[in-house]
Amino acid sequence: MPKQAWLSLRQHILGRRRARLSIRYSTDLPPRSPPSQHFASYKAHLLGGNLGTIKSETPIYVAGHAGLVGSAIMRRLEADGYTNILTATRSQVDLRDQAAVNYWFKANRPEYVYLVAGTVGGIMANSTRPAEFLYDNMMIHATVVHAAHLFGVTKLLYLGSSCIYPREANQPITEDQLLTSPLEPTNESYALAKIAGIKLCESYRAQYGCNFISAMPTNLYGPNDNFDLTSSHVLPAFIRRFHDAKRNGDRTVEIWGTGTPRREFLHVDDLAAACTFLMDNYDDAGHINVGTGEDITIAHLAQTICDVVYPEAELTFDTSKPDGTPRKVLDVSKLRALGWSPTIPFEQGVRDPYEWFLAQDPSTLRGVETVTTA
Repeated sequence: MPKQAWLSLRQHILGRRRARLSIRYSTDLPPRSPPSQHFASYKAHLLGGNLGTIKSETPIYVAGHAGLVGSAIMRRLEADGYTNILTATRSQVDLRDQAAVNYWFKANRPEYVYLVAGTVGGIMANSTRPAEFLYDNMMIHATVVHAAHLFGVTKLLYLGSSCIYPREANQPITEDQLLTSPLEPTNESYALAKIAGIKLCESYRAQYGCNFISAMPTNLYGPNDNFDLTSSHVLPAFIRRFHDAKRNGDRTVEIWGTGTPRREFLHVDDLAAACTFLMDNYDDAGHINVGTGEDITIAHLAQTICDVVYPEAELTFDTSKPDGTPRKVLDVSKLRALGWSPTIPFEQGVRDPYEWFLAQDPSTLRGVETVTTA
């Protein structure tokens, strides 16, 4: 669908009658396919959007706009009325190249930056590509943060991950448990890169006075996720596995591990709302957790997705495979005290990524390209 036609459709959905919506992209490529309009939670979030303290015409750069989180932030910013959103594809700017990043910042002069780009994946991807995860993510964080300092960015929000916390952290996990004991070995490289990103933001704040903040989200899900079985996180991997089993007529679906580990899940549109809230309302040096504060077992997750995708399937558990961290749920009292809470219930929101998955042309789905650094 052409860009202007999609923007007109979005305006109709929102009920907005702005005379002109001119979103400046740094590429002429067509936008990604929009999420299904049947996503009740997605529409509810868009309908609830409104401008914060940042003026609508302010240049805002979303680094990683094509990914799960970046696309959600794009939806949120557009819904809130921001008209000068900057993006760049990997073919235009390799975020691991400092000179290329500096050139782009000099040419585009963003005032606010959402740094959500990176190479991501689940247990298998982390285990088989540790050097790639460490190198790519450290380089991306370093180049963008440094360029933001060099070119006078007003504020930058860096998005980390809850995997930064120790394997044996007390539950729920408070922000002050960072670096208090060893990390989970199965994603140590990714976690170390994310910790370096946090410390980088803190260091630029301490040395140069930069208003760079860090947020640590829990496990995410939603439209535009990566459904590749070898590189995705647990929830989209389950969706793909049940979908493939249904398509192939397999009545049994195998789940890695015992099913007993507990995980917390946050809809990516809730995260996008939290990010824009923090950009308006949070200026502290320390990182802040973003999540629901509630967790479920992997077995419960698998059964929930089974009920949505393939109710006739039977679950089996391969206990020879690793479980990962036994339990991980974030303490979100710091964020709640600022006045923000999530709004999308898990049982409702988990349908969104599957509906989005079904609406896509299979040849365009993420998972064919497993590295997402743009």
